[in-house]
Amino acid sequence: MLIDAHAHFWQLGRHGCTWPTPDLTAIHGDRVPDDWQRNVAASGVSGVVAVQSQTDDRDTDWLLDLADAHACVAGVVGWVDLLADNAPARIAHLAARSALKGLRPMLQDLPEDDWILQPALERAIDAMQAHGLCFDALVRPRHLKVLKVFAERHPDLPIMIDHAGKPDIAHGRLEPWRGDMAALAALPNTHCKLSGLVTEAGANWHARDLAPFVDHLLATFGPHRLLWGSDWPVVDMASDYIHWFQLAESLTHLGDEDWAAVFGGNATRFYRLSPKQGNA
Repeated sequence: MLIDAHAHFWQLGRHGCTWPTPDLTAIHGDRVPDDWQRNVAASGVSGVVAVQSQTDDRDTDWLLDLADAHACVAGVVGWVDLLADNAPARIAHLAARSALKGLRPMLQDLPEDDWILQPALERAIDAMQAHGLCFDALVRPRHLKVLKVFAERHPDLPIMIDHAGKPDIAHGRLEPWRGDMAALAALPNTHCKLSGLVTEAGANWHARDLAPFVDHLLATFGPHRLLWGSDWPVVDMASDYIHWFQLAESLTHLGDEDWAAVFGGNATRFYRLSPKQGNA
């Protein structure tokens, strides 16, 4: 089964949705599972992990409702205020819904690069581990060293690096991203998403701009800890769904077994996805 490990849904002005803003014309509008299915039709992808895009409890509740209503939504990575007094209780409440697979604080938008190292988070992280949830890390290269410290502190917490840590592809800047990602890849509890790269590549990008970054991800994480994701609909700001799917295939040049892992098997295993029955 082919799985898109990273896509977003939103309804502007509802469920706490305040982003995307009107200046992002390519993606400013409602995006729901029916829209996703129309975009993926030519790819053969049949399941998706819906990832939060708003820092609001209502958004996570809505995504879980979508998973209940649409068989294509195989899992949800939601959001919780991990510093809130009621964070452990909220996590326990959400984890009772089988579609919830992980949580994602939006680290890239926080003023403190070392936010995830504060002791006040430990109660929430312990609750995540107690309920078998994964931690999606939305980070930029400046966060990678801190993320390594966090991953070492929590060796039993499965950690997913979203969008390959958003390397500076537009300027061809491999270092220090290359070394920091290799250090993270050396930790067995880390995985990485092959997603979001075209939006980091700047205007007039070419496949050759992405190639050294993809090569490094394969060399360090290998084909069994790397997950393909579309980052739809954000991908529409720089490309489109099918183009990115085909480009990822050509850049990874994998054999059948490894291709099946990167484009579905790894997501199924990492997020503990299972076949669903319900409405399409």
